[in-house]
Amino acid sequence: MRLQDKVILITGGASGIGLASVERCLAEGARVAMADLAGSAGAEKAAELDKQYAGRCIFTAVDVTSTEQVNQMVTDVVAKFGRLDGVFNNAGIGGINPADSYPDEDFLRIIDVNLNGVFRVARAALKPMYAQGSGSIVNCASILGVFGQSGTAAYTAAKGGVVNLTRTLALEGAAKGVRVNAIGPGYIDTPLLSLLDDATKQFLIGLHPLGRLGRPEEVANAALFLMSDEASFITGANLMVDGGFTAGKS
Repeated sequence: MRLQDKVILITGGASGIGLASVERCLAEGARVAMADLAGSAGAEKAAELDKQYAGRCIFTAVDVTSTEQVNQMVTDVVAKFGRLDGVFNNAGIGGINPADSYPDEDFLRIIDVNLNGVFRVARAALKPMYAQGSGSIVNCASILGVFGQSGTAAYTAAKGGVVNLTRTLALEGAAKGVRVNAIGPGYIDTPLLSLLDDATKQFLIGLHPLGRLGRPEEVANAALFLMSDEASFITGANLMVDGGFTAGKS
């Protein structure tokens, strides 16, 4: 199995891409800590998966805007499993507003979750990874980490920051045995998109040359690959999982 006995931490793990990633990593032999907000369905889902995968899944509650909670999460995972081999930094939120009327509170909240939260988790994870001399961090960016889109000033700023943060962390971690990469998903068919009307959904589908939306497990497969030893010579990359969305853009 590709992640046999590796310890993997996945934030935003209770639904969508995060949950698909938890399931894929468990299927490939990992011990997985599913992290999400205390009020999420994570505890229940983790308990179900723990039974299915013979005690290899735990839930840890975390708000990535809290340095204290993030640090405690990593401490608890290492105490439980003895090490930390991979992190999928997947927690994030969205938001749409025109820039000229974007409220400070909304803008800063998105930056705090989508960029600062990624940094907090990576910073905490680097400590045990440096100590053991190995590890892989995968940060969830977006197609909007490399292109702009009207109404998404906070989201694009945060995801663009994630891409460049990834490169810097990769440079710092390389000599210490730690790889850091990013993933740039296109529009993924999660429950959130089910709220859209058919015309909007068809418009989004048309943006992807492959002619469909992505599936959560397709992003999970990319995260799994980057956390596995198969990607041992890959660091500082931003892997687009976007159905060709960015192929014709420059």
